[in-house]
Amino acid sequence: MAAMLKLAELTGKDRVYDLGCGDGRLLIAAASTYGCSGVGIDVDGELLDRARAGAAVEGVGDRLSFIQGDLFESDLGEATVVFIYLLPHLNLRLRPRLQAQLHSGARLISHQFDMGDWPPDTCLTLSPSAEDSVIYRWRIP
Repeated sequence: MAAMLKLAELTGKDRVYDLGCGDGRLLIAAASTYGCSGVGIDVDGELLDRARAGAAVEGVGDRLSFIQGDLFESDLGEATVVFIYLLPHLNLRLRPRLQAQLHSGARLISHQFDMGDWPPDTCLTLSPSAEDSVIYRWRIP
């Protein structure tokens, strides 16, 4: 998780979106460490309740919001950074939406799965378990 945050080159000015955020741990760490704000989107209301509680405990609840919804219908236009850890077919389905809605300079960070024939700007392989530890970054032109 720390490597994903570092690769995103986060600052306090960033608006971070985590698509399929689960319990929100990545967003909470981003807000706690870098001072950014963010939005987590997930379909699981129980996980989102945990995310909200975790954000409150860490003192970043005022900078984060967690939305129960469909990531394929969400407005991503405010995002400067988007995190995803989705299966390859979901990445490919999401790709046109990301390319259309994200502004120039926005960063997309994906754990483990690429975006098909859209080459990443950076690919980081972590040791020791390289096969399970690949992080990709794209910058929107």
